[in-house]
Amino acid sequence: MATEPETPEAALAAEPAVPSLVDRYFTRWYKADVKGKPCEDHCILQHSNWSLVDKNESCSAYAKQINLITQTSKWRTTPSVGYYLKICVITLAGSHLVLQSGKAIKSISYQISTNCSRLQNKVSGKFKRGAQFLTELAPLCKIYCSDGEEYTMSSCVRGWLMEVNESILHKPSILQEKPSTEGYTAVVLPKFEESKSITEGLLTQKQYEEVVVKSINATTATS
Repeated sequence: MATEPETPEAALAAEPAVPSLVDRYFTRWYKADVKGKPCEDHCILQHSNWSLVDKNESCSAYAKQINLITQTSKWRTTPSVGYYLKICVITLAGSHLVLQSGKAIKSISYQISTNCSRLQNKVSGKFKRGAQFLTELAPLCKIYCSDGEEYTMSSCVRGWLMEVNESILHKPSILQEKPSTEGYTAVVLPKFEESKSITEGLLTQKQYEEVVVKSINATTATS
């Protein structure tokens, strides 16, 4: 018996999804319920390969991190100008309350205390002079929503703060619209000797998905 030819739509659906640029060059790690607060989940994008960075410049934008891998330039061909690292980009996880509840972001601030602003972080030179050192629980920024709720984003990894994303200050909605790309929060550079151990205590993609499913099931059971 002859079978009907497969439709283009069916064939496309059967093919594995093409990984995004982020997923091709970064590994996703997660921290659930940061500081014990339910559904305040963070995503840490760790560079999948060692990347060459100019010692005279800061990371200067998340977009450049992708360009380091996809383009042939002085960043890859002139070893004498830089040093190798595995950067980590801090973002909101898809299950974070800010992304799930349809909240409207009123403003974002990198002023984490009276005497400390992440905007004051100025990095220069090979030895990262001026970079603020962060612990896993160090606050990065505060998110203020129109309903009066306030959320704090944390580093989740130890390392030097290389840059913050000032674009989200001018357009807070981008944090919700493109959390893994233009809406990132900060770029952190782990210590070289800790670069392979910083993911201890973080969740893999599969583990994170299991945590989210359990959370949804628990919520459903109690409702």
